[in-house]
Amino acid sequence: MNPEILLFVIKLILGGLVAFCAILVMSKTHELYWLFLICGFLFSYVSLVFELLIKLGVLIHTRYALYGIPVSQLLCATIPSVCFLLALIFFLIRR
Repeated sequence: MNPEILLFVIKLILGGLVAFCAILVMSKTHELYWLFLICGFLFSYVSLVFELLIKLGVLIHTRYALYGIPVSQLLCATIPSVCFLLALIFFLIRR
């Protein structure tokens, strides 16, 4: 088996477990920082699935680019980090 495919399978399984647990926690929390943290986990899983679909050739990158980087790839790379950053900021504000 190709090591790259095996790595993606492992990432998908573990990411799926994290996303499932995040959805379970989302229904039990009402704090804003927790919601952004959960959204960061979910968006990182969506980004992983999107990257896999690009590599398999099912999807293609958008033809729009910002400084040579496809916008879809840029969004997939930055949205989870922005959610994690907002979660930490709201956590610090809460204290």
